[in-house]
Amino acid sequence: MTMINSTIAGKELFWFNNTLVAIRLSSAEGEDGICVVEHRMPHGDSPPLHVHRHQDEVFHVLEGQLRFRIDGHDQIAGPGEIIIAPKGLPHTYRVESQDGARTLTITRGSDFETMLRQTSRPAQQPQLPPLSEPTPQMIGALVRICAENGIDIVGPPLS
Repeated sequence: MTMINSTIAGKELFWFNNTLVAIRLSSAEGEDGICVVEHRMPHGDSPPLHVHRHQDEVFHVLEGQLRFRIDGHDQIAGPGEIIIAPKGLPHTYRVESQDGARTLTITRGSDFETMLRQTSRPAQQPQLPPLSEPTPQMIGALVRICAENGIDIVGPPLS
């Protein structure tokens, strides 16, 4: 699975942990503060269980298959499916497809986008970064920056 250059041409690209993120629409671009992020993730990728205090998180699956856990309930989603993680409910996901997955993540307000910008590094190329395990310092920084942006880490990733 590849993210074609024309898909992301002219967009800001970041490496967020082991994923590639393209800010497709910044929350600053419209009056309603809608943010659309294209997210490419490798097999097995799973963020820690977390809660957004101020915004729902909507996932539109473009490629691959993901297992979502929202408020303790699991569901599998594939291409064309849309999943909502309502604000205030703990959620995470895990990429189940061997070739990885690609989603659009949609939020309202700047919390999620700001967190991504503060915890990511500019992508050196439009592909996934080299895989790496997070260090305790990286985890601590992620927890702190998430909390500063209305996102609370409440548990581990899915295994």
